[in-house]
Amino acid sequence: MPYPQLDRHAVKMRPLAERLSKKRVERDLVRPGTPPGELAPPLRAAIGEVAHRILAARRVGRSVMLTFGAHTIKNGLAPVLIALIERGWVTHLAANGAGVIHDWELAYHGQTSEDVRANVARGEFGNWQETGFYINLALNVGAWEGLGYGEAVGMMIQTEGLTIPDPDELRAAAAGLLATDPARAAAAADLLAVIGRFGLPAGRMAIPHPHKAASAQAAACRLGVPFTAHPMFGHDIIYNHPMNCGAALGRTAERDFLAFAHSVSRLGNGVYLSVGSAVMSPMVFEKSLSISQNLAIQRGERIEGHTLVIVDLARSNWDWNQGEPPENLPDYYLRYNKTFSRMGGTMRYLTADNRVFLLALHQALAAEG
Repeated sequence: MPYPQLDRHAVKMRPLAERLSKKRVERDLVRPGTPPGELAPPLRAAIGEVAHRILAARRVGRSVMLTFGAHTIKNGLAPVLIALIERGWVTHLAANGAGVIHDWELAYHGQTSEDVRANVARGEFGNWQETGFYINLALNVGAWEGLGYGEAVGMMIQTEGLTIPDPDELRAAAAGLLATDPARAAAAADLLAVIGRFGLPAGRMAIPHPHKAASAQAAACRLGVPFTAHPMFGHDIIYNHPMNCGAALGRTAERDFLAFAHSVSRLGNGVYLSVGSAVMSPMVFEKSLSISQNLAIQRGERIEGHTLVIVDLARSNWDWNQGEPPENLPDYYLRYNKTFSRMGGTMRYLTADNRVFLLALHQALAAEG
């Protein structure tokens, strides 16, 4: 028997312009040349080592992946991420669903980050029309166009709009592709349902993004660098909006997982940076490495020689160079350390603020490269 479901079509959405936001483009963006501040000698030496390994990896064409939590965007570090991919030092960016949302809101609205406590009490948290409508619509259209999650949103920002297909084209595709490509036929049917439900006219929908220069997703799209998103259903505010379509989200997120795994498959002698992502980064990485290693072994090869750099604020009392701590120690339950310690290669755990780490890393790379 199906369980009762809440009707989100009845949820009242408010204009994004009415929201009080904590972060602003004109005040909170961090420029790449900003000094990182005073670093303890061990941290500075460790970041110098990371920079050296990144440049060595790039000289031999290996992956340098940077996966980060949403606070990296909220802390204004998108310009630093952009500089890292523009210089070719980083070959893949990856974030969770919240990272995508904050990046988009800054590009579209120039502001992001709401007061969760106050807005939940008023029944307003996450119920913002433009955020839910446009990001979900980008994913719905992107699923039909064969795009990944981050790519679909990045393309909308970079081109400042979306193209809504003609309903007759989608009907023909849904019927004509059913026998030969049922997955694409289903994507056509899903988008057709969305277009009908919201009465969207066919053709170009202009969506200005006056601050798109501050978007890491748009820059990745412009430069042809993968920016993959790895959401968990129900974790993000876009699920509040009736424009949300789980099937389209699943299609785009699946593509991003496989794109992420492809970059992991080229990680031998490369570098993986995990900055402030306690759950998503280790969980997605371990599955990606497993399937990539499986394919490599079938070819008589192995993915090895990689460097894993884990950055977070929590202080670890365990020396991870010794391997995994016993279960009776609290450090055993730090998922982002325990998981990566099992992934082979060389692991380094650095206790640092994401602003300090990324600015110091950019500085070290610029000095050496």
